Amino acid sequence: MTIEPFRVDVPQATLDDLRDRLARTRWTDEVEGAGWDYGTNLGYLKELADYWQHDFDWREQETKLNRHSQSRAKIDGFGVHFIHERGKGPNPMPIILTHGWPDSFFRFHKVISMLADPGRYGGDPEDSFDVVVPSVPGYGFSDQPTEKGVTNERIAGLFARLMSEELGYERFGAHGGDVGSGVTEKLTYAHAASLVGIHLTDVPYWHLFTVPQDDLSEAERDYLEAGKRWQMEEGAYALIQSTKPQTPAYSLNDSPAGLAAWTVEKFRSWSDCDGYVERRFTRDELLTNVMIYWVTETINSSFRIYYEAQHNPPEEPGAPIRVPTGVAIFPKDLVPAPREFAERFFDVQHWTEMPRGGHFAAMEEPDLLVDDLRKFFRRFR
Repeated sequence: MTIEPFRVDVPQATLDDLRDRLARTRWTDEVEGAGWDYGTNLGYLKELADYWQHDFDWREQETKLNRHSQSRAKIDGFGVHFIHERGKGPNPMPIILTHGWPDSFFRFHKVISMLADPGRYGGDPEDSFDVVVPSVPGYGFSDQPTEKGVTNERIAGLFARLMSEELGYERFGAHGGDVGSGVTEKLTYAHAASLVGIHLTDVPYWHLFTVPQDDLSEAERDYLEAGKRWQMEEGAYALIQSTKPQTPAYSLNDSPAGLAAWTVEKFRSWSDCDGYVERRFTRDELLTNVMIYWVTETINSSFRIYYEAQHNPPEEPGAPIRVPTGVAIFPKDLVPAPREFAERFFDVQHWTEMPRGGHFAAMEEPDLLVDDLRKFFRRFR
């Protein structure tokens, strides 16, 4: 076995350096009355940075993270960090949950125990899962790729080996959103025999650019047009990260205020918060996620998955994937897809349109997401 126990334990010198950098932040100016129109609001970021410097307790958050059983596995020479929470029930189903950007494995911190121990939360122990939450390579406490070509497909291969060879699961379920939906889709290409089913919160974004423009339903045409508008209004970050990711990484890796500005703005824009980010996420949650990037110095390596996707375009499988698929659509996600669009690529057997929630469903609406995961996978137990 190549699995070794892991605990989050950030050196004090790193935390001291962070506070010093926050104290020496050189703030930019702002147009009067700009709000968030030009990007992250200056007043809000100053308040967040002040809290980060003087009140945020990383050691408290570290303790919470370490309540979960964490390990690192060496797979094909690559170190993969993951949480492995065993289910409390008569026959737990193994499931792997894959995060996206700009979040981290922390995306799932509210749902791990709910999935593993449903009886503790008023659910049926028959619905328990063995929950595996890896850090995507280049994110968090997984290794940072040092070569080109670490694509969704390659990451899916690492995760398949983690589940089968390292953890010994012959068959398992998979869930993902954002980058995680792309990795989960890739699991179905080469590892379908290992999957009991997959569950997504979005249709992987690259399908927006591969669909023929004829034979589309009205809902699909509206969706593609909405996708184009979103690219123009919100998609500049993705173009930067997929073309010249190294350039912004220098400043974001050097400035904690800059890193927070780059990521927290997305939590505001992409969530169901009506423009008030702390309506959905506490300051501690926002900063814990930022800290995972800061202490591991992985903002640059997290960008590279965008570059790899741009320069290694995925191939269409040619027919809908025959792995049973469940989809939960949250209304304030980036560009929610209609069912008929998803059915072009997946064997959709379960479709839920949620009453609320956005891109970070596991953090925003954990109860809704957990309930949908239980319902979908119940048929395969």
